[in-house]
Amino acid sequence: MTAETSQTLDRGLRVLKLLADTDHGLTVTELSTKLGVNRTVVYRLLATLEQHALVRRDIGGRARVGLGVLRLGRQVHPLVREAALPALRALAEDIGATAHLTLVDGTEALAVAVVEPSWTDYHVAYRAGFRHPLDRGAAGRAILKARQGHVEDAGLALTHGELEAGASGAAAPLLGVSGIEGSVGVVMLADTVPERVGSRVVEAAREVSEALR
Repeated sequence: MTAETSQTLDRGLRVLKLLADTDHGLTVTELSTKLGVNRTVVYRLLATLEQHALVRRDIGGRARVGLGVLRLGRQVHPLVREAALPALRALAEDIGATAHLTLVDGTEALAVAVVEPSWTDYHVAYRAGFRHPLDRGAAGRAILKARQGHVEDAGLALTHGELEAGASGAAAPLLGVSGIEGSVGVVMLADTVPERVGSRVVEAAREVSEALR
């Protein structure tokens, strides 16, 4: 038996998804065509979403995602962080390096959870809230590999000295998690990343992915 659903809510969510997939916004006519409904329905949907700041319209009338969506998105980070912490702690303690969970935020990689090992004499300082371009650093490169479908090696990315001199990084993307682009990785003071570390990072990324499904 099919569960009863709200057609209006479904259309509103589809509007948000369509707007989230474009950088230039969409007109009422374009949304009407994509949704397969008349313009009057689209006007009503946009007016309701605008009241909640989930959609905004520019001077030219093109609809775009509103700041209200960003506020909702910020509330997701604590939930994701909580789910990932057990695997991050185990990774940091096992490897003796700083472990982190990084998510995509616009065109940047944003560290949302960081765990430092408890038993090492020194380790790389890495703080939650740290941002960097997606094409620099292992965390961002792993995410880009997943986007491009290069996951034959589970999407493992290895870097050296890209974000901090003398530091090497290893990261693997979160795979199979709907609505979230991210990676799990470690950063350490070393010239190269030992092979064992790479496989352990991939394992931790799988654990976090499973916790988020």
